[in-house]
Amino acid sequence: MLVRYPLLLLLLMCIHSPGLSQLWTELEAGVVATAYNDVRIPGSTGTFFSLRDDLDGETDFYYRLRAGYRFSDRNEVLLLYAPLKLSYQGSFQQPVRFFGEDFPANQSVDATYKFNSYRGTYRYYVRPEGSLVAALGVTVKVRDALIGLYSGELLAERTDLGPVPLISFLVHWKPSNRLGLLLEGDALAVPSGRAEDVALTVTWQVHDHISLRAGYRLLEGGADNAQVYTFSMLHYGLMALQISL
Repeated sequence: MLVRYPLLLLLLMCIHSPGLSQLWTELEAGVVATAYNDVRIPGSTGTFFSLRDDLDGETDFYYRLRAGYRFSDRNEVLLLYAPLKLSYQGSFQQPVRFFGEDFPANQSVDATYKFNSYRGTYRYYVRPEGSLVAALGVTVKVRDALIGLYSGELLAERTDLGPVPLISFLVHWKPSNRLGLLLEGDALAVPSGRAEDVALTVTWQVHDHISLRAGYRLLEGGADNAQVYTFSMLHYGLMALQISL
């Protein structure tokens, strides 16, 4: 909860402080679908299973809130709140050992996959203006994750809360004053895991202080170690409204 307060503060500042012309806030929403979501916990002794292939999950709605402050033309700080919770149902065709519990085959199972993300980002604009705008920076992501299986009296939940450093990037091509193509994301890969959150969207400057985006987002990544093996890929269809003051 504490991570959300700076974001809410920036949102209120954008609404109530018209003199701060470099502040902006954004609401993104759309649908999210699972491409794959593979799990083995513990990573060395658990049973491998797929939340997508072994169970059934439907397309879900999602939203994100983001706020930023750009100063000195080349510098920008951002805060992001990105909640995500997906549900799956079905039964396993084989017994599954997950986080110390044994789930029998052919027995009804509910599963929850939660991956809430709180991020703070600093970006430096190497090309601050013109038809091609580009920026690079760093992001600190705090992940609040949970994978849970529930079947009758059986319950097992594996939670994870911790920071992850990422590289932030932005490339915005604007062939006209109002129309553009934006590639933006956070990503990093190391031997024990990886994370990518990248969006490609068409931008439309509706008004001097209002812009719209629509397009596609890819969220992919996971970790592979003795404690946990989990990798997922999610596809998003998105629309976003950004207001600057």
